[in-house]
Amino acid sequence: MTSHGSVLALAIACVAASACAPAQWIGDGPGESRTYRVRGKSTLLDVARHYDLGYVEVVAANPGVDPWMPGSGTRVVLPDLHLPPSGEHEGIVINLADMRLYYFANGEPMRSYPIGIGREGLSTPLGRTTIVRKVLNPTWRPTARMRREDPTLPAEVPAGPDNPMGTRALYLGVTPYAIHGTNRPFAVGRRVSSGCLRLYKRDIEDLYDRVAVGTKVAVVDEPAKLAWIGGDLFMEAHPTQQQALALEAGKPIASQMTPAIAAQVKAAAKDQVDRVDWDRVKRIAAERRGYAERITTH
Repeated sequence: MTSHGSVLALAIACVAASACAPAQWIGDGPGESRTYRVRGKSTLLDVARHYDLGYVEVVAANPGVDPWMPGSGTRVVLPDLHLPPSGEHEGIVINLADMRLYYFANGEPMRSYPIGIGREGLSTPLGRTTIVRKVLNPTWRPTARMRREDPTLPAEVPAGPDNPMGTRALYLGVTPYAIHGTNRPFAVGRRVSSGCLRLYKRDIEDLYDRVAVGTKVAVVDEPAKLAWIGGDLFMEAHPTQQQALALEAGKPIASQMTPAIAAQVKAAAKDQVDRVDWDRVKRIAAERRGYAERITTH
């Protein structure tokens, strides 16, 4: 999904871009992810925010690049080629592994937005629910746990620039969770919330206008995703939630091919399994770059 508008005066030059995407695909493709060269003092946080991406997904796509000082002229991969999670494609599907929200509406292309999710110990719960309430300019009321941890918190924070929920909230049937905006845009694409799902201001405003009360919501955790597009099987592998924490801390991650991923690939390939390039599958599973790549031979 491309940005809904320029939010930072970043000096970033486009190096390459692919063709337009089919409905089953988010971003430019199929093909290679777009690449850009950074100029000035922009960080990967700045790049993520500007291009409507999450922080961890940009870091994962660019191993070896200093997220705080990438350096002018550094080539940065924008991981904007996304496959949908498996299962029912209706309403909202949230994949914790790639920290993205997918929205499916009849007759419309799939949409996707980067999200912030629950931190360790306060994970966003898996399962199914619905949107039960929509609130414009919500009031934030810290939970009892939050006020115990920080007694300086007020009983409530009205709408405004200091409100952690931003300008819009979609409340879930699972209390006290909601999909909402944030006054901390650099928290998007990170495990920092108390379980709620945070979106950039432009994204929550776009989603809020599209979603009705009663919309189905499914929360899944799929580090590896596969889909057939244009006669080829594509695979996308993301860091696990624990690996995402390591990336946030600036630590490298060590992944490998697992029997579960091999089984996923075989199930998706079906009678075309002889076309699978297993060396490429192993590399994608090990690198966890977070963007889709073709894994079948022609």
